[in-house]
Amino acid sequence: MRAALALSAVLLLAAPAFAAAPTSAQKDEFYSVCMGIAQDAALCGCKADAAMTLIDQRFMGVVIASMRGGAPAAGDYQAYNTYVARSNQICKPNY
Repeated sequence: MRAALALSAVLLLAAPAFAAAPTSAQKDEFYSVCMGIAQDAALCGCKADAAMTLIDQRFMGVVIASMRGGAPAAGDYQAYNTYVARSNQICKPNY
């Protein structure tokens, strides 16, 4: 019994923690906010699709808030810049 508990504890510590993926509602919200800014369906669709693979659910909220004029928290600023750069590489390759 103790060996099984010890093994379970080791496996839990060794397993990576996976963040929740963005929701389809967040993707729709992202697209809507993007269209209000860019009015470019191809770009906004690409960016929304890219966001689903590049960031997690919590960070999707950060991105959407930033698109609405908010600023990322100091702890999110570098990750936000990385996200923008990566999504631009995907959706605006000659940017």
